[in-house]
Amino acid sequence: MPHPTTPGTDPRLAPLYRKITWRLLPFLLLCYVFAYLDRINIGFAKLQMQQDIGISDAVYGLGAGIFFLGYVLFEVPSNLLLTRIGARRTISRIMVLWGLTSASMLFVQGEWSFYALRFMLGVFEAGFAPGMIFYLTYWYSQSRMAGVMAVVMLAGPIGGIVGGPLSAWIMTAFSGAHGLDGWQWMFLLEGLPCVLLGVLAFRYLDDKPAEARWLSAGEKALLAADLETRGAQQKHAFAQVLRDPAIYGMALTYFCLICGIYAVSFWLPTLLKLAGVQDTMEIGLYSAIPYVAAALFMLWFARSSDRMQERRWHTLVPALMAGLSLCVATAAPTQFALSLAAITLATGFMWAAYTVFWAIPSQYLKGEAAAGGIALINSIGLLGGFLSPSIIGWSKAATGSLAGGLYVISALLVAGALLLLVNRPPRPAPARA
Repeated sequence: MPHPTTPGTDPRLAPLYRKITWRLLPFLLLCYVFAYLDRINIGFAKLQMQQDIGISDAVYGLGAGIFFLGYVLFEVPSNLLLTRIGARRTISRIMVLWGLTSASMLFVQGEWSFYALRFMLGVFEAGFAPGMIFYLTYWYSQSRMAGVMAVVMLAGPIGGIVGGPLSAWIMTAFSGAHGLDGWQWMFLLEGLPCVLLGVLAFRYLDDKPAEARWLSAGEKALLAADLETRGAQQKHAFAQVLRDPAIYGMALTYFCLICGIYAVSFWLPTLLKLAGVQDTMEIGLYSAIPYVAAALFMLWFARSSDRMQERRWHTLVPALMAGLSLCVATAAPTQFALSLAAITLATGFMWAAYTVFWAIPSQYLKGEAAAGGIALINSIGLLGGFLSPSIIGWSKAATGSLAGGLYVISALLVAGALLLLVNRPPRPAPARA
């Protein structure tokens, strides 16, 4: 690994970036927490709704994953539109529509309405995560991006930490209230806050630093100079992005990481139930433990990556460890303590790899086409979110066990690590004086 480098020597940069961080990241983090929660709360709803609406494990796995088909189809158009209409309008539109759709999940009656609403949820959320990543490149130099991504991507673990107990509590406390089952209340109460956040995003966010009234003219000039100095000079047209093998290599690595993350996200409550935990509230509380580890692992690996200015090994090693840990969890499904410990390690390593990974394409891609390039990587990668829960659902339906599907996911995580050994996107050339 290369020797660490110190980002920025101008003493004015630290307070400037601190100001930007406190203005942007808490709000974006909150938005992303609800986005992630509305993706995965179906895992808790399954504990009640599967019997209520009469769906099999295979139907559940397909419905959980079909979200990503809608997402993938509309991801690149959404991000290319972002560069024309701005992040403020894009994030607002996405959040309002997905919040309404998520709340509408309470009307699911059977497998076809389940498929339709999950697909539409993906359509309306398309572009949110890569749009946010691209948006942050307007505000932060590349030397700081892994740390910034760690903060924003904490949304996943926070969604797991808060979402498990919250979803379980809503499903238990509100069951039967006003003629609705607990899972219906869960979708309603976790979906509607997104609508409010979407309205707030339109008023709160600025598309670019030049439009931010909360930055002085001097601060804007200082930020622009730092971004220009530390940004790469290589520009990418979107047509060039489509022909770049390195982009597809990154996308395949991301695909493998996503397979692991969403296998755990959608099936963790079921895994805990199979391990012997029957009470819904206990399942909610135990499900928070792997995400606590994820938050800690993300922050440690991201800080190490920024300090050393190294991305590839900080993604490769945790991806490999995640695959091995998930194998251990799969081999001991009824040994609760060992299984939970292994799932906890696997989840922590997956999220660490996921976080640092996004500093690689944001470093490599420059220019307005970066929005489309990041969206392309995300779109291809998110097909793993469709495939992995479906594989596990089919495995459960065919064999009565989740083990076969989980071993496939473990192998994919290892494959994602190995891909990084052979796919080495060239670092953009530094600017010439």
